[in-house]
Amino acid sequence: MGISDLLAKENTIAGSGFNRWLVPPAALAIHLCIGMAYGFSVFWKPLGNALIGPDGTPLAACAAGATTFGDKLAGTGRALFATDCNWTQFDLGWMYTLFFVLLGCSAAIWGGWLERSGPRKAGVVSAVCWCGGLLISALGVHQHQLWMMWLGSGVIGGIGLGLGYISPVSTLIKWFPDRRGMATGMAIMGFGGGAMIGSPLATLLMGKFATPGDPGVWQTFVTLAIVYSVFMFAGAFGYRVPATGWKPEGWVPPASSTNVMIAAHHVHLKNAHKTPQFWLLWVILCMNVSAGIGIIGAASPMLQETFAGALISQPDIGFADLKLNKELLAGAVAIGAGFVGLISLFNIGGRFVWASSSDKLGRKPTYVIFFILGIAMYVLAATAAEWKSLPIFVFCFCIIASMYGGGFATIPAYLADMFGTQFVGAIHGRLLTAWSTAGILGPVVVNYMHDVRLEQKIPFDQVYGPIFYVLAAMLVVGLIANLLVRPVADKYFMTDAELAHEKQLAHERSLASATTGSGDDSRSNAAIAPIAWLAVGLPLAYGIWVTLQKSAVLFK
Repeated sequence: MGISDLLAKENTIAGSGFNRWLVPPAALAIHLCIGMAYGFSVFWKPLGNALIGPDGTPLAACAAGATTFGDKLAGTGRALFATDCNWTQFDLGWMYTLFFVLLGCSAAIWGGWLERSGPRKAGVVSAVCWCGGLLISALGVHQHQLWMMWLGSGVIGGIGLGLGYISPVSTLIKWFPDRRGMATGMAIMGFGGGAMIGSPLATLLMGKFATPGDPGVWQTFVTLAIVYSVFMFAGAFGYRVPATGWKPEGWVPPASSTNVMIAAHHVHLKNAHKTPQFWLLWVILCMNVSAGIGIIGAASPMLQETFAGALISQPDIGFADLKLNKELLAGAVAIGAGFVGLISLFNIGGRFVWASSSDKLGRKPTYVIFFILGIAMYVLAATAAEWKSLPIFVFCFCIIASMYGGGFATIPAYLADMFGTQFVGAIHGRLLTAWSTAGILGPVVVNYMHDVRLEQKIPFDQVYGPIFYVLAAMLVVGLIANLLVRPVADKYFMTDAELAHEKQLAHERSLASATTGSGDDSRSNAAIAPIAWLAVGLPLAYGIWVTLQKSAVLFK
């Protein structure tokens, strides 16, 4: 059997004896790797000081900020091609923008291809793009060429992010029709947890590879590419799709009349965006993410500016004075890092807990909770900032982070309820353009308001209150959109003949005709599932333990 046969969707259809609990760890193996996109900031400082001058100090930065895209021939804005100056955080920060813009675009463009070609082929392409992008970035660091970093990890890696992110969605929903939220929550939890594993691992590797004249970044990229390729290819080849008509043993599908918010039929990809439900869900996701991503991205400086000396038991010291004392500032920075770690844990846990809860509560009521509780938390956070109540402030943002993650994990199940499961992965891919939009909107609003208020000489500890109210207003918009969601009109659903044709194009097979070669007992043996879960569970436990250690400083 050649590679093309191994990747063909028809050869990934599971036999009757396949253990469906082998699919979530396969999805986690991919998501834990691509989730390192969240942790790339660990490279900014080392890369910003990568070039060392004859006197042993880092070279000056390339033309900063807006001139990054300047006239290269005139010798200004040379960051993309220069080899004689260090990169700024602004230059490197564009990697984040490329990651999440390309994630949304690639998921939207190739989602339909994924549905017909299957998750295994998509997973393999994702692994090649993500790990190959890291290798190109490693060469870019070695040659000190920023454009290669942007192309490798930002563009090519961003495409891998998109395909890897949506690769398991449709498959998991079909394997777990009885627990749609829980299934997607498990996988998407991995994307949030990738940075918890990758960041400390990258820091450890850079420490091993670093020399007086080399921060060890390119060697770290190569090592990560090798490690990630093992996990991602294992995950991709671990994917199996259920045969048409398969259902969990003993599970009886609920009658369509019992819950009108769960569709009994399927909407074609070409018609999904024509429905008002698609655009309402787009607004729901965009507002939920926008209200969270900007403030989570600024979590550490936000805490330091708001509480300043109170973080280190010196409440009379403001942030302006704190910055002048390196020793005291270091203590506040450590507290800020602990805060980031704590909200990361709630982000991860919320993905599983909220998505699983939505199986009982229903998707629409779950988002009502997200928005109403989120509004309350932002208002309470503004009050806590005025009161200088650190415990209440931290509590608010832990809950907000949990619902930020929960929104990501619950939306695939919401889509499956609305549009059926036949094209849910592809529809989810198109909906992720809301994430790309939010990735720009949220940080721009937060950072713009922050800088404007500082220019107006507003004290640091009073800067964020109005920002919280603007983010709460975004959640009000999301709440209204969610309340407007109704069942999809019958005219948008495919007929039985159209559905049969699409299943044929997607190389689906009935349970009776499914081959046992791809899902026999040797691959779904009861002993394999614990091994598969350990393979992904141990790294995740390591990431959680490291994060808990960092977060412990908040409780001292």
